[in-house]
Amino acid sequence: MMKKRLLSGLLAAVLLLSTLPAALAVSSVDDAAQALAALDIMVGDQDGNLNLDRVVTRAEFTKLAVAASVMRESVGDMVSVKPYPDVPQTSWAAPWVKAAVDLGLVQGDLRGNFNPGRSITLAEGVTIVLRLLGYADGDFTGMWPTGQMAQYRALGLDEGVTCSANEPMKRRDALYLFYNLLLTKNKNGQYHLNTLEPTLNLVNAAGELDQVALVNSAMDGPLVAARGWQSQIPFELSSVKVYRNGSAATLGAIQEQDVVYWSKSMRTLWAYSRKVTGTYEQAAPSAANPSSVTVAGKTYAIETTSAAFALSDLGSYKVGDTVTLLLGRGDGVAAVAAPGEAVTLIYGMVSQIADLPYDDGAGGTYRTRTATIAATDGNTYNYPVSNKRLNVGAVVRVDLTEDGPEIKALSSPQISGRVNAEGTMLGNYRLAGDVEIIDVYESCTPVRVYPSRLAGVNLSREMVRFYALNASGEISHMILNDVTGDMHQYGVITSVSEVSAGLTTMSSYVYDVGGQPQVFNSDTTVYKLKNGPCMVKLEDPRTVERLYNLTELKVDRVVEGQVISDKNQKYTISDNAAVYIRDLDGDYTLSTLAHVLEGEYTLTAWYDKAENEGGRVRVIIAR
Repeated sequence: MMKKRLLSGLLAAVLLLSTLPAALAVSSVDDAAQALAALDIMVGDQDGNLNLDRVVTRAEFTKLAVAASVMRESVGDMVSVKPYPDVPQTSWAAPWVKAAVDLGLVQGDLRGNFNPGRSITLAEGVTIVLRLLGYADGDFTGMWPTGQMAQYRALGLDEGVTCSANEPMKRRDALYLFYNLLLTKNKNGQYHLNTLEPTLNLVNAAGELDQVALVNSAMDGPLVAARGWQSQIPFELSSVKVYRNGSAATLGAIQEQDVVYWSKSMRTLWAYSRKVTGTYEQAAPSAANPSSVTVAGKTYAIETTSAAFALSDLGSYKVGDTVTLLLGRGDGVAAVAAPGEAVTLIYGMVSQIADLPYDDGAGGTYRTRTATIAATDGNTYNYPVSNKRLNVGAVVRVDLTEDGPEIKALSSPQISGRVNAEGTMLGNYRLAGDVEIIDVYESCTPVRVYPSRLAGVNLSREMVRFYALNASGEISHMILNDVTGDMHQYGVITSVSEVSAGLTTMSSYVYDVGGQPQVFNSDTTVYKLKNGPCMVKLEDPRTVERLYNLTELKVDRVVEGQVISDKNQKYTISDNAAVYIRDLDGDYTLSTLAHVLEGEYTLTAWYDKAENEGGRVRVIIAR
């Protein structure tokens, strides 16, 4: 395993736009290959193949070296004189060899020839790479290449390289050698990649590569997909890699009005389909020079000059208009479309209704009844609403009309079935690849749910408030009714006081959530609770509905995010499980799972309901 490490996750995280832990070690050739492709140092053939088992010629290695040098942007397509007798002006390699000569990287043989087609040995390649790092031949003593190879190993340039000094290099060896070069300090103490991209600081002081920033630097665009959009991409698309909305896709999956980015060196397209429709409420810092825009109660940065113009006082859209924003990577506004040009349906639940202020476009404001909708895409939107019968908690769809967005309350179509182990099917219905799901309870803030969270869950009709199908008959949107329990709080009850005698019925419970003691009282009800782990159900973001005790599970061991019980049954631990250490006096101290697993503790786990009903281990107590 190579010791060089990546900051912000592997490139797969960049392409799929999912969050991974920082500083993951490079463990495959793909990581090095994608980094070099992003820098246009080593790229595949017309089919994207790197041909890593093929031997590297002197001409090919010279091109790689110049592409990894400060002259990489200045090499032309031809030269006025041939750099060596055996490298004619018409050769593809002539400009690269000439640049390498100017940089002092290469030399000819005793007869004055360059031998461009001869395979290059590791020792020869190492000598060139050390020259890129600022080392001169005079810096090394003894017979060549003894000193150069010793320095090569001392700098860690050998990680992943398998050939010996006098063996021909294969492209795989060259790939690792140049990747290691990027993360190696030169003779002046600067990381080589930072000398190539001095404004980006791609390698930090610990030698970690910010690969997200690296790929960003290789990404061009955006453009909005419309008829003939492929002709605007500056390379052949026959073997291109495609990602749409963070998932691997095909070229045919990109639809009109998708926002598209590309990298020629990586032969990759990234497409995003998210759109937001609503009232154009405000431009900032001004309509004369907008850099951000507020639509449907949410503010978005403007990414392109064309979008900025369209939303400015010189463009087509003014404050108060209904507009559709076409959003790119990071939800930047790439373009603006009139509502009739883009079909956008938003499904969600009304989480609030209030009179909110709006810019009237003339320097003043007005207030109107507004519904805040928690949408299935995980975002919230504000829309003016005239329907006075629309209440908080209603499941709704937002339609576009000529007069602006129209909110319609929805009935609850019935569906039930088991979600398969892969999280791709609900009963006989397939879940769309971009399915949007939220789980709701009362008027609490809904939580976004991904299909993998529902794997193996049996959904009854009461557990699904709403679902919609796309044109292919797949479930595209779904609103669940307290299936996952992930919107509730979990902790421990530390004190119970219950009175039920004669005409007096009252109770008081002290409980801890997140290390903070709180109290729940009732003047009318006794809930028959016990000290110990509990669920706190809220009826809205601020009001506790009631407490529930959890079910105990004796732990034999914890393995890969699962509790294995003393009866060898497996229960998945919630991502947000609360972990407490309980001392001999019965007091609880908030801790972490990693901490208690390192100590000599006896563990008990507590879950809310069975896994096939959406349950998880919510609390772990260490004694």
